[in-house]
Amino acid sequence: MSKLKISVVSYLNALPFRYALNNYAGKEKWDVQTDIPSVCADKLIKGVVDIGLIPVAEINRVPNGRIIGDYCIAADGNVNSVLLLSEVPLYEIKTIMLDYQSRTSVRLCKLLAKLEWHINPLWENASEGYESEIKGAKAAVVIGDRAIEMSEKYKYVYDLSGEWKKYNELPFVFACWVTNKKIDKNDESLFNETLAIGIKNRTEILDNEKIFDEKKRYYILNTIQYKMTDRHELAIDTFLKLSKKFL
Repeated sequence: MSKLKISVVSYLNALPFRYALNNYAGKEKWDVQTDIPSVCADKLIKGVVDIGLIPVAEINRVPNGRIIGDYCIAADGNVNSVLLLSEVPLYEIKTIMLDYQSRTSVRLCKLLAKLEWHINPLWENASEGYESEIKGAKAAVVIGDRAIEMSEKYKYVYDLSGEWKKYNELPFVFACWVTNKKIDKNDESLFNETLAIGIKNRTEILDNEKIFDEKKRYYILNTIQYKMTDRHELAIDTFLKLSKKFL
């Protein structure tokens, strides 16, 4: 029987999922590929993989797409890895460069600009290396491990998840597991159980991967929310509806 092809995000926040799929129950059933979020989505949309940890902004673009399992990448308040970085305050920003690695964060920033900050910057699609262009009135959305590392370099740091909670008191879901096909019930259950084991054993996984930096450990153990709840489902629905209405 052929293996299920799975695309999982390469960032630190998805480490418990990656490690579990590659090392725990059912590992012989998965062909695990590691990608940046936008590529995870593209692979699932094109049918290159069967399951993907994709940005929530892309869910409706997946043919026959449906959320699978009980887990996601989310935060209730500041997430510290999805940031708007700037040398000047919000109301002095003229241009915002948009991270090419995640479409959800791009949409989130545009929604916040319109609904929460009430600013109207010039939007610029960025490419690799754009982080060095953050100067003066030119700010940028930066996500993932780079954002964590760069956050202390800028005077003005706006956490997009925290700003979203200010706007509507909801958590924000950045990515969730989506499939584009009907999967055997036993395989689907095993997949979900494997993810659960990864989340349960986060401390052990961090130790095994020799990640002892306190900031990174706190991020994995305390900041990121992995279990999907009714509030997370409402947050996804709210984000998608607002995106459709205003963007």
